Amino acid sequence: MIGSINGKQVEFNKNQVVLTVAKANNHFIPTLCEMADLNHTPGTCRVCLVDIQKKNDSQHRIVTACTTPMEEGMSVLTRTPKVRQMQRLQVELLIADHNQDCAACIRHGNCELQDVAQFVGLKQTRYTYPQFYQRRSRDDSSPAVVRDMSKCIRCFRCVAVCRDIQGIDALVITEKGLETEISVRDHLPLNQSDCVSCGQCILVCPVGALAEKNDIEAALDLLFDPELVTVVQFAPAIRTAIGEEFNMTKGENLEGKIITALKQLGADVVLDTNFTADLVIMEEGTELLERIKNKGVLPMFTSCCPGWVNFVEKNYPDMREHISTTRSPQQALGSMAKTYLAQKMGLDPSRIRVISIMPCTAKKGEANRPEFKTKGFLDVDVVLTTRELARLLKREGMDLADLPDSGFDSPWMSDYSGAAVIFGNTGGVMEAAVRTVYKVATGKELATVEYTDLRGEENFREAVVDLGPDLGSRKLAVVHTLKAARRLLESIKTDGNTYDFVEVMACPGGCAGGGGQPRSKHSYQGTWQERKKGLYTIDQHRPIRQSHNNPMITVLYEDFLGAPMGETSHHLLHTTYRDRRHTIKHTMDEIWKEIEQRT
Repeated sequence: MIGSINGKQVEFNKNQVVLTVAKANNHFIPTLCEMADLNHTPGTCRVCLVDIQKKNDSQHRIVTACTTPMEEGMSVLTRTPKVRQMQRLQVELLIADHNQDCAACIRHGNCELQDVAQFVGLKQTRYTYPQFYQRRSRDDSSPAVVRDMSKCIRCFRCVAVCRDIQGIDALVITEKGLETEISVRDHLPLNQSDCVSCGQCILVCPVGALAEKNDIEAALDLLFDPELVTVVQFAPAIRTAIGEEFNMTKGENLEGKIITALKQLGADVVLDTNFTADLVIMEEGTELLERIKNKGVLPMFTSCCPGWVNFVEKNYPDMREHISTTRSPQQALGSMAKTYLAQKMGLDPSRIRVISIMPCTAKKGEANRPEFKTKGFLDVDVVLTTRELARLLKREGMDLADLPDSGFDSPWMSDYSGAAVIFGNTGGVMEAAVRTVYKVATGKELATVEYTDLRGEENFREAVVDLGPDLGSRKLAVVHTLKAARRLLESIKTDGNTYDFVEVMACPGGCAGGGGQPRSKHSYQGTWQERKKGLYTIDQHRPIRQSHNNPMITVLYEDFLGAPMGETSHHLLHTTYRDRRHTIKHTMDEIWKEIEQRT
């Protein structure tokens, strides 16, 4: 089918809307609610206005491009004086009903509303109605996510991602008209609700209505305290993502520049979470083999994703025994820093503070769990997301692209294998585990280091690995997004166990697409595929590619831990889980059970 946009002929398919056709033909139309690869009903912001004239019709109409189907012979104009005037008015009305304290907003300089206001040529805002936005709710009860409805423009992207991608459905639309806002189901504060702190809602929010809890000042307090020794760690997925905040090549490995930046910020010791990713594989792999041999609880689920752990504790607490007791790499490094590293450096553990740089908002809550204390101290004191680190560097006048490369500090906790770095991808933890579990079970290395059977982007993938004559063939699965995880758990409850080991990542793409990673405007899943490729490239070029072959891990066990799943490692590297269902859910479960019995 053929039509025209701004006088240029365009081809399109039936049922395509004007906005889609315009994008495909490089005609920019501003919007604040539509987002590529997020399947939700747009049309709420009313900014994507265009002038259309249908075939054999002399009348011009102003319509929203995201809801209007393109038709044969239709003429579309996107920048007429009338269109621009109406767009300006619409943006002005959105801003009038919006908290305009932009200088203090976490999205200052990276706000879609500001960008659209500039595009439509807004010169002044004539209206403001604080009596509306000032009485809207603000919730900072969560250790990870802040919900500030005074800044909400009601695009409803967050509701769509929470419901349709994650299957959590913690966010709901309440009230109507000017009172409309995004609330939490059951009118609960975030920290008591079904919210798992995955942060995917933050990735799609065009403004500052949903944001990570800002811990930059807390980190600075630690970095500039002369009485403290600050240990800063950063996760595998950081190094191939943070460059996007500085207009660098997507997926580029910036490990050396990140180390330099952290040292210039004042970090005393910079370590790599990859080191304890290798350590986690040793513990988790041993735990899996023990469960198989001793007929323990199977399938065993991975434990490194705190959003996933939150999900099980809040929705399937009766299945929490399936989660590996091994702590996440973040928490394992915090524990090792305040014990093993303190011992090696001759430091009082009470002087050590650990700051984590993570691609994940849920890591903030994980660090504050009461289970993660060693000798009365939090293992990890402050967690910053990738975005927070980028903002901090810009505040300090640093451009990552201009910095030289540096190496890690500690001679005891710095080296890592290729298996560790792929933790940042969906399927990466499973592949890293298989590389080591196969060796422990059979005494031989995998014929091919890269176990690619579980790589891919599908939300659910499965494979079988042969662990030799004693343990036989074992069925594995990889899941990413919590909606897919829910389907898996329901199938296990209904049909019984069919797997031995399952990796679950809450976020699409795993940590590469984590809720704390850089945003991509007008695209939900953004560039995590490029980040993923970058991590696999690092793995390919590492001299050591299996966790059990990391010599520093060997020394750690010989000097300090003893053996995987031993007494010391059990105390420092393992944890327990809780039933965290909220009381309203308990009540509703009881009501539904009673209804089912009556019928």
